[in-house]
Amino acid sequence: MSKITPCLWFDGTAEEAARFYVSLLPDSRIDSVLPYTVETPSGSPGDTMLVTFTLAGQSWLALNGGPHFQFSPAVSFIIDCADQTEVDRLWDALSEGGSPGQCGWLTDRWGVSWQIVPAVVPRVMQDPDPEKVRRVTATIMEMTKLDVAAIEKAYAGA
Repeated sequence: MSKITPCLWFDGTAEEAARFYVSLLPDSRIDSVLPYTVETPSGSPGDTMLVTFTLAGQSWLALNGGPHFQFSPAVSFIIDCADQTEVDRLWDALSEGGSPGQCGWLTDRWGVSWQIVPAVVPRVMQDPDPEKVRRVTATIMEMTKLDVAAIEKAYAGA
């Protein structure tokens, strides 16, 4: 287990969500599924209580804790993508049943917020030329799903 492990709180869908997430990224797997052993407000004996899983090499927990807490965009998870193909694949999968946001953010069907970010973004945003960074920022602010070609075009000043 990692030193810091995100724990996601679900209302009965922890295992479904974890299985979906691990299907999207390499170096991902379900590590264990633990059932409730006693009756609780959040589940009955035999229901899934806790799923431990690895997502892109990082340890995660998914807890079926009941309806008491909801996700918020105040916490989001960034997925670094190599190229537009990976951005498109992850965007399409994670946004299905969810909702797109601005600047590469989306909320999945469970309410978890993700940022789908192509590798070009951190590279161009760290350029010492403030005009290039301004153009890229202005371009990204107009997007939902990030478009690598449009970002590179803004960076080049075209």
